[in-house]
Amino acid sequence: MSTSLLDLAPVVPVVVIEDAADAVPLARALVAGGLPVIEVTLRTPAALDAVRAVAGAVPDAVVGAGTVLTPEQVTRCVAAGARFLVSPGWTDGLLTAMAASGVPFLPGVSTTSEVVALLERGVREMKFFPAQAAGGTAYLRSLAGPLPQARFCPTGGIGPDNAPEYLALPNVGCVGGTWMVPADAVAARDWARVESLARAAAGLRDAGGTCR
Repeated sequence: MSTSLLDLAPVVPVVVIEDAADAVPLARALVAGGLPVIEVTLRTPAALDAVRAVAGAVPDAVVGAGTVLTPEQVTRCVAAGARFLVSPGWTDGLLTAMAASGVPFLPGVSTTSEVVALLERGVREMKFFPAQAAGGTAYLRSLAGPLPQARFCPTGGIGPDNAPEYLALPNVGCVGGTWMVPADAVAARDWARVESLARAAAGLRDAGGTCR
């Protein structure tokens, strides 16, 4: 992936899939709405089958796996076709496995020390989680001065109302969220609604963000 993962779209949908049969139409709706980067969380038994289905049937989607917690999950996700990996936090073992995976990865951080530790290891792109609970835009703004080389995808407590404020920060490339894939719309297979919500989210780049 020649372009940074953080530069592909202003918003990364964080998707929980209960039925793998929903994965392809859901991904097509998100891509049609302008959000091609899709994080499928490993929170359900269907997750890996969902990644595999999207990777095989929706070439315009950049599908990845989130909530990656172990080196074994790294291996399984990449084998299923995940094009990027996201973790809520990191350990040395997990970081080593993600770095060796051959795909882009966003290890999770919530403290300055964790950011510095990753920079020391050559990692400059990270997930900031849980964003709102960990200090929100004020915290990230404070990091931009002493640690300008670190770039973030904040996730956790972010929605259409506060996403533009995050996207306006110089050290934020994109944000992650679930609001464009509400559980009731997915359960009802209302892909038109998902596409509409995705299109509105994709427009947040112009609403106040610099998603550079």
